Amino acid sequence: MSESDLSKFFEWALGGFNAIAFDLVVALVLLVVGWVVSNWVGRLVRRVATRSTRIDPTIVPMAHSVAVWSIRVVVLVAVLARLGVQTASIIAVLGAAGLAIGLALQGTLQNIAAGIMLLALRPLRAGESVSVAGKADGTVDEVGLFLTRFKQSDGTFITLPNSLIWGSPIVNFSRHDTRRAEIQVLVPYGEDIDLALSELRKMVDTHELALKDPEPLVMVSGYRDNAMLVTVRAWAAASNWFELQNDMNRQAQRVLKAAGIELPPSRPRC
Repeated sequence: MSESDLSKFFEWALGGFNAIAFDLVVALVLLVVGWVVSNWVGRLVRRVATRSTRIDPTIVPMAHSVAVWSIRVVVLVAVLARLGVQTASIIAVLGAAGLAIGLALQGTLQNIAAGIMLLALRPLRAGESVSVAGKADGTVDEVGLFLTRFKQSDGTFITLPNSLIWGSPIVNFSRHDTRRAEIQVLVPYGEDIDLALSELRKMVDTHELALKDPEPLVMVSGYRDNAMLVTVRAWAAASNWFELQNDMNRQAQRVLKAAGIELPPSRPRC
């Protein structure tokens, strides 16, 4: 090999080395900057989510992880592309793997998605009394990403997948400060209906748990074969609803009997 050829070879090798070194430096800078930015964004997301009253604390770690790793994946792909790696094939493989995993874990992913929606929109919260139509009734004990646990009135626990809860009507008995109690009483034809209405109105007006606003309501709401149907409605604080409902059921017959009104042998269920 001549001296000129050797000189050209060293120039080519030095140029290639400089190009590789430059790409390595750029890739390293991208990696470091991307990692710093991902950590900063993760802290920002955690801080904003923690301060928000509309985001459940359970979802904060997950939101932090999603934000951080979304940026890091993009950074890693950019670094590989800078180093000359064919990222198109890598992205295709990752997409295929993600699709396969998604199909295999379809039910689990549905529960996770439903859990995220429950935690974000919060139709129910821990400590609230709710009814999931046809599924469960009780006090919410825990809302997780996969499952939600309820404590039922008989002291037993029931756990439901989040997808079942999200796909069902949810009745929340604790969300508002007040709740309406209602009972129904049968007053036979021939009895003094005005007296019955008056006595029942006195009963609810003097009850210490019945609120004055909204105003209680006592009315004839229907007719049966042998009696008129009287409905009594009164509002109470949500925490006092059960006691008011029970007291009105217990006192209605006693009040009407004390007024001399004869009652039929059976009453409708409220």
